[in-house]
Amino acid sequence: MEQRGRVRVEPGAKRVRVMFDGIIVADTGDPLLVWEKPYYPVYYFPVADVDSSLLVESGSSRSPSRGPAIRYTIATGGRSAPGAAYRHPDSPIEAIRGHIAFEWGAMDHWFEEDEEVYVHARDPYTRVDVLRSSRHLRIEIDGVTVADSTRPTLLFETGLPVRYYLPLTDIRTDLLRPSSTVTACPYKGTAAYHSLEVDGVLHEDVAWTYPFPAGEALGIAGLVAFYDERVEVFVDGEQQASPGRR
Repeated sequence: MEQRGRVRVEPGAKRVRVMFDGIIVADTGDPLLVWEKPYYPVYYFPVADVDSSLLVESGSSRSPSRGPAIRYTIATGGRSAPGAAYRHPDSPIEAIRGHIAFEWGAMDHWFEEDEEVYVHARDPYTRVDVLRSSRHLRIEIDGVTVADSTRPTLLFETGLPVRYYLPLTDIRTDLLRPSSTVTACPYKGTAAYHSLEVDGVLHEDVAWTYPFPAGEALGIAGLVAFYDERVEVFVDGEQQASPGRR
């Protein structure tokens, strides 16, 4: 591991591939995980594992911690992604000098081994634990009980508050309103949202569900969770402190 300031670099053990316009742009079994920011890492690929024929030098940028960068446009003949790849050949962080990184959102698909990864690279230090429980959960909003269950499933995710997932049969489904909001998580998959209408007031996107969660979160499939920040949560009769109102 190499660290300079807030930037940490570690070797990865998974095969990582990135695809653009139907073409594999980079494919390596020796990625670097680089924490450019503290929240999650970025994949860096050895130069030899990148299809250099698709890269056209197109500018420069600079990072206070990683030093100057050469920017590349990815051009396939059919599409292009301006400035979507970058390299720090003279970085003060020696480990990354011979590597190239890609802007996540500019690429079409990312894979760890043969499984697609969404949103951002997975942090190997983030853990997701899904545990069934017999605690008594009650959810209220504006003084109205919207869920009451003695069979919640608790999801513990590193760095985040515990989330309580409940069966639909223990929820006032007559209060649920479908939402068009969809979000994605690299650890849990794609979530669909619900709003709640209570006494004529619509509380938008206050609940969500993962119909087809990722492998480590299979235990929450079809269950519904609520933002603790926007409802009142009672566990075994005791009101829980809110992680922060939204």
